[in-house]
Amino acid sequence: MESNFVDYVKIFCRSGKGGRGSMHLHRAKYQPNGGPDGGDGGRGGNVYLRGNRNYWTLLHLRYERHAFAQNGQNGGKDLRHGSDGADCYIEVPCGTVAYDAETGRYLCDVTEDGQVVMLLQGGRGGRGNWHFRSATNQTPRYAQPGEPMQELMVILELKLLADVGLVGFPNAGKSTLLSTLSSARPKIAGYPFTTLEPSLGIVAHRDNHSFVMADIPGIIKGASEGRGLGLRFLRHIERNSILLFMVPGDTEHIGQEYEVLLEELRRYNPDMLSKQRILAVTKCDLLDEELIEMLREELPSDLPVVFISAVANKGLQELKDKIWEALNSESMKIASMTGGDALAHRDRESVVLQHDFSDWEPDWEDARPDDDEEDWESDDEIYDIEDLEDK
Repeated sequence: MESNFVDYVKIFCRSGKGGRGSMHLHRAKYQPNGGPDGGDGGRGGNVYLRGNRNYWTLLHLRYERHAFAQNGQNGGKDLRHGSDGADCYIEVPCGTVAYDAETGRYLCDVTEDGQVVMLLQGGRGGRGNWHFRSATNQTPRYAQPGEPMQELMVILELKLLADVGLVGFPNAGKSTLLSTLSSARPKIAGYPFTTLEPSLGIVAHRDNHSFVMADIPGIIKGASEGRGLGLRFLRHIERNSILLFMVPGDTEHIGQEYEVLLEELRRYNPDMLSKQRILAVTKCDLLDEELIEMLREELPSDLPVVFISAVANKGLQELKDKIWEALNSESMKIASMTGGDALAHRDRESVVLQHDFSDWEPDWEDARPDDDEEDWESDDEIYDIEDLEDK
């Protein structure tokens, strides 16, 4: 069964072209030389991204792979201005990032509900011949054409917004912890890679407080190079305020596994190492107190460490207290006020983008309007039209 969680789509965007200015000479009874009265063309429509908190996935864009704005209308006689083309708004969930599909260049980021970001600007409308009248040229027989449209192939990526992101190898107990602390029900099984899509859960804390926890598929060594499922889902922990590293207690070298996870994050995005980190040693119901004390001496001393067991409900309250303390720390408040915790987006490699959409084909015909069908207003005479550059 195909999942409803879609976090990666490719859309072809096109703004509207500007309408042509009108080349018209006024003709009326008793006014044989009325002079120029051609109006300006309308502006072409823009293409925008707009954040919408009612969406949590890009599923609604999977089968709508094009976004076209309307063209501006041509100007008319009697100084009539052509109507502007309608803008095109692409509704996206908060946390969506746009990249150029051809070059991988970062374009924009939508993080708030109602936030509007322009992707493509519509062409300006051309000026009518009324603007070019002068004492030496009282009947200009030319007008400006409208500016052309802009086209761009865009890739939209969704990066989940959560307070805490779970980082660990497959079968580290991430899904079990999320299902125990929240009402989320991710798939849990005894084999690796049971989690194929990110899951969000709201964790209740003391005094009616809560925070959001995100579970992503397990990371393996080499995930930053495309191995396993890590490359497609590592981006979901980029926006998390705190990274909760989870290593099973029955691992031979807990410290080494933590360093491997940390190295994969550094290779994917070095800015992620500046986030606050907490290490949770899971499945500690298999360990006795003496072994736990021995393991504490081998664990990193530069971050909080908690021994937990989601099955035995051991250490969970201590873990939530440490997470809540980190979320409300002074460093976190200063970062949120100064914008220091903002995500620094990097350009994507075009080779990776092309590989992800190697089987993608456009689902529309590139039918463009016929410019020869323009209706240039003139009564009984036909005038030659000359293109005029902006002055």
